[in-house]
Amino acid sequence: MSELSIDERIGHHIKRVEQHLIAAKHSAVQAFGLNVPQYTVLLVLSTEPGLTGAGLARRCLVTPQTMSAVLGTMEREGLIERLPHPTHHHVLETQLTPLGWGRLRKADEAAVAVERRLGELFTPEERESFLEYLGRCSTALEN
Repeated sequence: MSELSIDERIGHHIKRVEQHLIAAKHSAVQAFGLNVPQYTVLLVLSTEPGLTGAGLARRCLVTPQTMSAVLGTMEREGLIERLPHPTHHHVLETQLTPLGWGRLRKADEAAVAVERRLGELFTPEERESFLEYLGRCSTALEN
């Protein structure tokens, strides 16, 4: 066994916080008929309309196969529509429907409340430092 205890492992703490965050966001958005991956798709599409399934998978940090399943469900529920690209007809662009926009507006208020609960734990300086530290973690692990 290694000399690094579980309590000394930064990755363990990050994973634990991630699980708590996902659970809190799930509780926040489920009242609006969404799960966290669906909410994330709606949020991303609200700022980047027209993304393909592969583009959404990258932005939402899931596999293309997972995104395909999420999009299929969302399309059947009328939250999104996928239309052929004007020049590349085999590529499907994803757009929010009016129902999707309405659901996002309601669910986002609840999700933002979760984010604010986190933000209130830190001073503005601490928050800035914390985000810098998380950025360092991402950069270190990307290589």
